[in-house]
Amino acid sequence: MAPRILGQEAQVRHITRQIMVGGVPVGAGAPVSVQSMCNTDSRDTEATLRQIDALAKAGCEIIRCAVPDQQAALAISEICQRSPVPVIADVHFDYRLALAALEAGVAGLRLNPGNIGARWKVTEVVRACAERSVPIRIGVNGGSLEPELLKKYGHPTAEAMVESALGHIRILEDLDYQQIKVSLKASDVRRTVQAYRLLAKEVDYPLHIGITEAGTTWSGTVKSAVGLGALLIDGIGDTLRVSLTGDPLEEVRVGWEILKCLDLRERGPVFISCPTCGRCQINLIGVAEEVESRLHDLPKKITVAVMGCVVNGPGEAREADIGIAGGKGQGLLFRKGEIVRKVAENELADALVEEAYKLVEERSR
Repeated sequence: MAPRILGQEAQVRHITRQIMVGGVPVGAGAPVSVQSMCNTDSRDTEATLRQIDALAKAGCEIIRCAVPDQQAALAISEICQRSPVPVIADVHFDYRLALAALEAGVAGLRLNPGNIGARWKVTEVVRACAERSVPIRIGVNGGSLEPELLKKYGHPTAEAMVESALGHIRILEDLDYQQIKVSLKASDVRRTVQAYRLLAKEVDYPLHIGITEAGTTWSGTVKSAVGLGALLIDGIGDTLRVSLTGDPLEEVRVGWEILKCLDLRERGPVFISCPTCGRCQINLIGVAEEVESRLHDLPKKITVAVMGCVVNGPGEAREADIGIAGGKGQGLLFRKGEIVRKVAENELADALVEEAYKLVEERSR
């Protein structure tokens, strides 16, 4: 499949079709969107909506909710009405839950047509989706492949995952339905990357990328950054979710950080800080962590450098929008390449945060 060159940095993206998830375009060169999934009980509408609101403020653009039973399907109606971002219903096995979620107004379905029963059940769901222009994500997971594929391949290989996806795709295509996006997730990074690369050669449907069951916030962030970074550099991926065992807010923040590192999206500060060494004479780690914590939800893009000594510090701080270069118990505060003033060590974090908000306010005028 021929690549497409987009953007000032000549980012290479694989050509895919475009679908709409509510008001969010996915595919065909649209910005890579950031998703997450609520870990609340979908039947508890208030708790779920509180979490969705927090995730949206952090930059989540599409949210997914589990629909395990009819009570959850009914609750999804109010969630969809009040959610600030499009809601996708995650449905398995029972086609009636998919129909109820569609009736409730979801913007998308995540299901595998091969596991919801007889063809007439799939046909009913597809018909209801077509009437509402609601896309379906085929979500293949390495941990839940069809028994016949496990028997054929021995274990959930990349090839087995792709064959599973193509089988599900054919079911929908046979029903003349093409508002499809596809995911191929495994907990193994290499297998996941290989599966997406193989599928990208076979279809032009938009791809939802992620490393499933990636782990806790620390280990899952590393695995997700490696896997998603490899795919995005290849031009593969139209929307993503970072799957972490922890607060979904971290999924959103990590997702944005991955996209920012690759110049694919802009949101919030870009942090630069040195690893510290024996030359550092301030508590740089404490300052850096405090500044990042206090600024991570700032929506505007600014570059913030927190540097510890005179070797690389002045250069990095000068090139950033704002920054400090540490000295002995103090630091130089830079703004747009110019020294603003000397700041005592115990005031460095406050000074950087204050300058950051001043700069954002000036750019917003």
